[in-house]
Amino acid sequence: MKKTNLKKLYQLISNYNLDGYIVPKNDSFFTEQVKNDRLLLISNFSGSAGLAIILKKKNYLFVDSRYTIQAKLESGKDFKIVKIHEKLPKNEFKNIKLGFDPNLFTYNQLDYLFGKKIKLLPIKSNLIDHIFKTKEILGKPFYSLPSYATGESHKKKVNLISRYLKKKKADFLYISSPENVAWLLNIRGSDTPFSPLPNCSLILSKNKKLYLITKKYKIKNLLRIKKLFLKQFIEEKNFKKLINSLKGKNFIVDGNTLSVFNENIIKSKFLITNRIDPCYIFKARKNTTEIKNMIQSHIADGVALTKFIFWIKNLKNKNITEIEAEKKLENFRKKNKKYLYPSFNTIAGAGSNGAIIHYRASKKTNKIIKKKDIFLCDSGGQYEYGTTDVTRTICFDKQPKKIRDIFTLVLKGHIAVVTSNIIKNNTGKKLDFHARKFLKKYKLDYGHGTGHGVGYFLNVHEGPQSISKFNQIKLQEGMILSNEPGYYKEGKFGIRIENLIYIVKQNKKLFFENLTLAPIDKDLINYKLLSHKEKDYLFNYHLLVYSKISKYLNKNEKKWLIKNL
Repeated sequence: MKKTNLKKLYQLISNYNLDGYIVPKNDSFFTEQVKNDRLLLISNFSGSAGLAIILKKKNYLFVDSRYTIQAKLESGKDFKIVKIHEKLPKNEFKNIKLGFDPNLFTYNQLDYLFGKKIKLLPIKSNLIDHIFKTKEILGKPFYSLPSYATGESHKKKVNLISRYLKKKKADFLYISSPENVAWLLNIRGSDTPFSPLPNCSLILSKNKKLYLITKKYKIKNLLRIKKLFLKQFIEEKNFKKLINSLKGKNFIVDGNTLSVFNENIIKSKFLITNRIDPCYIFKARKNTTEIKNMIQSHIADGVALTKFIFWIKNLKNKNITEIEAEKKLENFRKKNKKYLYPSFNTIAGAGSNGAIIHYRASKKTNKIIKKKDIFLCDSGGQYEYGTTDVTRTICFDKQPKKIRDIFTLVLKGHIAVVTSNIIKNNTGKKLDFHARKFLKKYKLDYGHGTGHGVGYFLNVHEGPQSISKFNQIKLQEGMILSNEPGYYKEGKFGIRIENLIYIVKQNKKLFFENLTLAPIDKDLINYKLLSHKEKDYLFNYHLLVYSKISKYLNKNEKKWLIKNL
């Protein structure tokens, strides 16, 4: 089937007088998860980030280090797998014309990937849609969040952005990212998997006039509050007409989510003076209400995960599969009335499958979890109101010293991050060093960032903050990040320990607090490698877990959790 579709694509490439065609993962809203996955259709690759270049003689699939193993397994011999940070092979891409859909790329992406050396031709008609005749999957109308869920009115946020525009001497801000529109207007939707995103964009003037750009049926539930924040509603097809009707000189835009197509429309009349949407950094600093609701969501999530860990570690007959374990964890979460759905595809990998960083169990790959295996489970939920993400690595029998040593080195890195002096280590880059330093003493490392920003009842992956080798964003009060160092031995096992943490300010000092509340498997720890301070941290963390969730556990679960202190 895949080869047949590739042949059809080759023919279309020839019809347009091209040498190749670029197929991204994202849709026109540039969200991480999409309902119409064109890259999956043409390559079988199911990861959340990637890009294919289809040539007549050779096809390339570009992925980051999280997905190299997965891409090889899913895409087979029809694609050469290349790390996205590597340079394009010079010979294959010399003097060629590549077609692309201008609605699915930004100028930032094109400059980063191709520079000025390759001739790129925009093709408005998407070639993948020609083959698969894909249809837009319509989500439900948008809805407003209640005041007790936001902590800050949309009016206050609009005033904040308006002041920013005036300071920058800008006439308009074009918010092309749905998550930023959701934050600004305190609305949510159902247009993407795993996140309550409303597929829309918005133009805000320095004088606080707002123009919401989406499909008409989407605002049905918002009409009753239209006078509160909407100057005007605009259909997506009338974007150019709207731009031409506006009076002013310049725009601020988001260079990471503004499509080539829409940027060309804006540039035809206005000067773009800044390519950074200020909503990102404002959204990253969660207010007290958002933090409070996130804490409550993590108590609920901690109960579910703790019950799951107790269940799977105490099973007498271990003939359960990865998929069965995944479903069991989901059922524990569903017992909470505020749980809505997963915040991403659960990673439930036993043994060698745990080494695939973003593994997804399928009928083809589904393993029975054996007693000798270590089991990596990375999962999360969307709650009303909060977003969770947690990884635990679990064993069922005594593991070799080498495994326990590596797990402990990962744990030491995990503890080093959460106990760091944020004043001295005030960027993700500095924190990332601390997470890796214990592994690196033994010439070990992992191929992903140590942590990502997390949204408030939005995307589980949120910028601009992260804990990575390259992130220079200054850490601030209210930011939420994941803390997830790991180690992966291809074909053997995977280890990762992940908590969500948030930044608190007291007496002019910044420090991390844990959001995640679930036990870390002590059976995998070599205590000889831990310092007294690290042992104290571990004890106090498990004491915190017990104090917050024990009242929701049954008698046997409580006894087991006490033993874990």
